[in-house]
Amino acid sequence: MIHGYKGQPNGGWRPWLMGKLAKEEIWACALAMPMADGPQKDEWIKEISRLIGEPSEDFFFVGHSLGVPTILRYLETLPISSQIGGAVLVSGPTHILEGERYQPINHFMEKPFDFEHIKKVCKNFTIIHGDNDKSVPFKQAEELSRNLGCNLISIPNGGHLGGHEGFYELPEVLQALNNMMQ
Repeated sequence: MIHGYKGQPNGGWRPWLMGKLAKEEIWACALAMPMADGPQKDEWIKEISRLIGEPSEDFFFVGHSLGVPTILRYLETLPISSQIGGAVLVSGPTHILEGERYQPINHFMEKPFDFEHIKKVCKNFTIIHGDNDKSVPFKQAEELSRNLGCNLISIPNGGHLGGHEGFYELPEVLQALNNMMQ
């Protein structure tokens, strides 16, 4: 699991999700990404690569907010012969965000994503997004869903689906992961 900008591994719904997966005897880990308050794309990708080691179909990613473009950028770095099991992408930006507060993270989205490559190394995706997200416009989730050819689950009044909005459980993520792992 990859948290977002200024996030923490044990924030929001991640501890709940790890607990639910543990009950199903599935090992899960929420990564502590370096410099969460001033994230650097290359450092975040390097951290995923270091911890994953050799990618395989047994790996499934869950990203929230900035974790989403980080996962997509990581997938772009994989050799075409690699295969990741799947990814659940929650409230993630794919384009430059408006506003001064987003300047520290916009470099993650500066260039277009190579969706053809991404879909070759990871065939299973689910997008989950609040229909009234004030940080990342819903239209970005719709476009991401089209580009990846996957389901988009809209959460009514979900906002950015973070702990600061009261989301300490997100069953849609667990369901999407279970569907991918079958």
